[in-house]
Amino acid sequence: MTVIFNQHKYKQTRQLLRNNSTKAERILWNHLNGNQIGIKFRRQYSIGDYIADFCAPRKKLIIELDGGIHLVKNQRLYDKARQLDIEHLGFRVIRFANKEIAHNLDKVLDKIKKEIKI
Repeated sequence: MTVIFNQHKYKQTRQLLRNNSTKAERILWNHLNGNQIGIKFRRQYSIGDYIADFCAPRKKLIIELDGGIHLVKNQRLYDKARQLDIEHLGFRVIRFANKEIAHNLDKVLDKIKKEIKI
């Protein structure tokens, strides 16, 4: 059986990303950490050749936070292909702009809770 989750070859990259989180990632993690919304989330979780910002493995839910770079056309195309690959592995992906975390955190958390119940 091929291991596709948290492959050792991505361990240093995952640690680097965790240690250099964006402000939006730190804010959201403060609300997801420790089963606060009813399900365990993992931070910087690798799936295949990708590293997701947040993952609830039991619910097969990925949360991605997008900063300004994700508005660039080439990045949008990459994000779309990446999301399709992850979805083909059976995961759902929801995306939020960093601005949403800063200005509408309650709405973001409500949407995540709704996705968990699906």
